[in-house]
Amino acid sequence: MKNKVLIIDDNENNLLLEKDLLEVAGFLVFEAENAAMGIFLARKEKPDVIIMDVRLPDMRGSEAARMLRKDKATSGIPIVFVTASVMVEGREEIKSITNSGFIGKPINTRTFANEIRQFIK
Repeated sequence: MKNKVLIIDDNENNLLLEKDLLEVAGFLVFEAENAAMGIFLARKEKPDVIIMDVRLPDMRGSEAARMLRKDKATSGIPIVFVTASVMVEGREEIKSITNSGFIGKPINTRTFANEIRQFIK
């Protein structure tokens, strides 16, 4: 059975690149362009891992992650933040979120799928 991944990113180019890389690697990919749709899809599809941008149009990725952590249905899903903001405060903001990780942009297209696979239990 394919691992399910949800990508939440408002940048269409990033979303398509990540989706293509993961589909080629055998993942079943769901996508959302904002946090609200991402939260809805996470609850509906129960992905094995969520890939989320930190800066989303409707709320911060960290805020969406905290909402997912409070929901029993999504609290255990690993969240990987993929972002270009590597500022100290940005890292601190996501470090407090349990069962999460960080991959900096630009992503390494050769290793991305394996990096994501590492977060799946």
